[in-house]
Amino acid sequence: MIIQALTRREFVKLVTGGTAAVLISFNTGCKNKISNWRYLNEQEIGLLDSIVEQIIPTDDFPGGKWANVSNFIDKQLNSYYRQYQLAYREGLAAFENAVIQMKSKKFEELPFDQQTDILERMEAGELSGDYWKDHNPAIFFNMVRQHSLQGFYGSPLHGGNRGYVSYKMLGLDYPNVIGQNRYKDSSWRTYKPNSPDDGK
Repeated sequence: MIIQALTRREFVKLVTGGTAAVLISFNTGCKNKISNWRYLNEQEIGLLDSIVEQIIPTDDFPGGKWANVSNFIDKQLNSYYRQYQLAYREGLAAFENAVIQMKSKKFEELPFDQQTDILERMEAGELSGDYWKDHNPAIFFNMVRQHSLQGFYGSPLHGGNRGYVSYKMLGLDYPNVIGQNRYKDSSWRTYKPNSPDDGK
């Protein structure tokens, strides 16, 4: 997988001038909350969580799963991503079936390095199964990757970027909100594993 060969910080250097800068919105009027699933079901979310954690892995900062990237995708599938609903429903099911045929286990049950290998094959367009004879695995992978990056680097208002984790990772100033940020307090930038935001 392309981004797997990069450290998180190396990857950030590549995207800060482009994708991340475009995606970061400073409209943060509501708090980030984990919602009930709107389009995807629990099984699909479990699979998607494992995929987004591969795309944005945990290192010094939490990865895609902790950052609620799946929640972002699910929320957008019920609004701005409606045109991708069928692609996710059929693509996730076909992907899971292909993995079971290859490994006799669900993707979520595999070790991290085996998951990486499978996603590299997917990115290269190399998946078996009837579904993938008519659908390009690489296109599906790129769709999920793009949406994952949007969820991770966008405003928490849209369902991802829990606890402003990507802003903290990038060292950005706290988004300006009218009536707030009148005092120079940069303590929010430091990720604290035992803070209320850590999901425990």
